[in-house]
Amino acid sequence: MSSMLTRSQQRTICSQLGRVKLQLLYKASIHSFTAAAFHKRCDNRCPTVSVGYNASGYVFGGHTKQPFSQSGQYMPDDKAFLFTFTREKLLKYPVTVPANAVKMMGNCGPYFGETLVLLNGNTTVAYSNPGNYYNFHAAEMHGNDLNLTECEVYEVEETTELERPWRTITWESEKRKELIESIKSYKPTDSSVSQFRVLLVGPVGAGKSSFFNSINSVFRGHVTSQAIAGCSATSLTTQFRTYSLKAGREGKPLPIIFCDTMGLEESTGAGLDIDDICSILKGHLPDRYQFNPSAPLQSDTNGYRKSPVLKDKIHCVAYVTDACKVSIMPKKLEEKMEAIRKKINLMGIPQLVLLTKVDEACPLVAEDVRNVYKSGYIKELIQEASARLGVPVSCVVPVKNYSEELELDQNCDILLLSAVIQMFRFADNYFDEISDRLSNIEIKV
Repeated sequence: MSSMLTRSQQRTICSQLGRVKLQLLYKASIHSFTAAAFHKRCDNRCPTVSVGYNASGYVFGGHTKQPFSQSGQYMPDDKAFLFTFTREKLLKYPVTVPANAVKMMGNCGPYFGETLVLLNGNTTVAYSNPGNYYNFHAAEMHGNDLNLTECEVYEVEETTELERPWRTITWESEKRKELIESIKSYKPTDSSVSQFRVLLVGPVGAGKSSFFNSINSVFRGHVTSQAIAGCSATSLTTQFRTYSLKAGREGKPLPIIFCDTMGLEESTGAGLDIDDICSILKGHLPDRYQFNPSAPLQSDTNGYRKSPVLKDKIHCVAYVTDACKVSIMPKKLEEKMEAIRKKINLMGIPQLVLLTKVDEACPLVAEDVRNVYKSGYIKELIQEASARLGVPVSCVVPVKNYSEELELDQNCDILLLSAVIQMFRFADNYFDEISDRLSNIEIKV
């Protein structure tokens, strides 16, 4: 269940309410445009933000701290307000008669006084009557278009700051230097491999390409954008790409190669094919292979490696997951990722999860990325990602990619570099397992 309210709009609303986040409770296009469906999902939940969308592009609604019910009574709320967005800017209309801020009607959806009603009866038509308990200009709020294309209700949840960090991390410049040197000097334990390979897998828009760009930025000393990244409903990455890193513009190659793929999509025949993932893991896919979601790689494809060696194979898999979407991951996408995980498990390849966009998910982290391990909400998201993706909590690592910034940030760098160090450790486990397996074979012979 995905939100129509953009992350920027959510942050703007949250800025009016304190250190909070929005949790989607009700979406009319999924649960139906009826009062019964609204009350079933939203009664006794509070505080809430209700949002209507129309075909004219207006996004408008209201906030109340009162729990919804079907009592037929007015409920007081001196903090209630209506709002509309002009692009990403919020226009706010405070309640003028607090005693009549919200009316609890069983046959209607969110009912703000006698002024604005979303889900008017069991129809998609909103009701608007400015001046009764809230003052606004109808043309400004919704363009006089009262036919809703969507209605959503969010519960407002506090983001808690823990007294002590639940993971230990050092936020100092010396730590950044130490991490960089550890990465530069790393050598795979298997002498046949000079650079270990990490496969980045995840849904469209989760931040796979952005993660590589961010790590590349750290070692280049400025924000870069080598891999194609951005916002799109379908994958911007259409080829299999292998990216090496250099320590500086003309520095030596680092001992890691990131393998970027098409994004996963929930529908069949779209996004990255599971059979293609198996070919990547085994080292068959050539660099710049053009993905075809409807037909997996064939052995007669130009550049196909028929006899890949250890250095061609994947040594660690990183699932890249948007922290803002962990709780609303579509069931079909979750099933697809589970099928991928099972195939990877059979091959004995270690796996971890990169939880991206943690600053967008949690206001505490948006204020200061060093709060990432003090945030109770981020801890909950990591636990949920662990359960949904079937990996231990210790294998879920939060990161913040560079997206809007023009300059590097020491704390973001430390978080990103710490994730790479985890990949090194996991790769060591893989090579140790390969070595033990060969030793057992030799003993038997």
